[in-house]
Amino acid sequence: MSDLENVLRDLAADGDQLDRLVSGLEPSQWQLPTPATGWSIADQIAHLAFIFKLAKLAASDAELFQHLIRDAAHDFDGAVNAALADYRDDSPEVLLGRWRAEREGAVSALAAVPPDRTVPWLVNPLPPTILGSAGIMEQFAHGQDIADALGTRLERTDRLRYLVIFAVLTRDFGYLARGLTPPAEEFRFEITAPSGELWAYGPADAEQRVTGPAEDFCLLVTRRRHRDDLRVTAVGAVADHWLDIAQAYRGPAGAGRTPGQFDDLAARA
Repeated sequence: MSDLENVLRDLAADGDQLDRLVSGLEPSQWQLPTPATGWSIADQIAHLAFIFKLAKLAASDAELFQHLIRDAAHDFDGAVNAALADYRDDSPEVLLGRWRAEREGAVSALAAVPPDRTVPWLVNPLPPTILGSAGIMEQFAHGQDIADALGTRLERTDRLRYLVIFAVLTRDFGYLARGLTPPAEEFRFEITAPSGELWAYGPADAEQRVTGPAEDFCLLVTRRRHRDDLRVTAVGAVADHWLDIAQAYRGPAGAGRTPGQFDDLAARA
């Protein structure tokens, strides 16, 4: 399989797992609040439906995509939040159907992009492999919010690899979101997969190092857990500061989560 085929396979599998979780909910449960302030479970799924709609258009209709995001260029979060209004009156069945159609459409559209092409995105054009990895990040983050709202846990597998790679590639987002200059020093990332495999990125002799389990690392870079509740460690002052600001998405960091907010570290040990 090519990298793109692997990414899209994992993106689809993660979507199917989250789909199984929400498809069995009672209608009232769709309105349960999630840890993202002001967002219900329905809002989380609506957000994913809209993101996949954007990805599908980016890969299949660049002109329509550019038209759709024109007003979002300077306030993407605001535009995404405004887009949620289009889903607010949907019943759970309709919303679930829209999300399924959009994610299936996004996977198919990205799969059809020639290997040597990029697709337009919010700031810079991206290879479809990277855009697919961004989709894995989105499903991980918002799926975690849904699981937390329901007091359950999603199974994490080696499909986390492409989220880890995406977070390594977007190391500087946390600095940029805060108006900070990213450090010139390269980091060494040594992340342990759920299977026990070691995923290593960056110079082996780098002084700034980040290590830990893949699930914890992904929870850190999506800001779904506070660093104090995770088994991610740093060597070097610069890397240690990065653990405070890490995020694998553009735009405002948001409030994040507070230490001890979730008592699930032992369950993941």
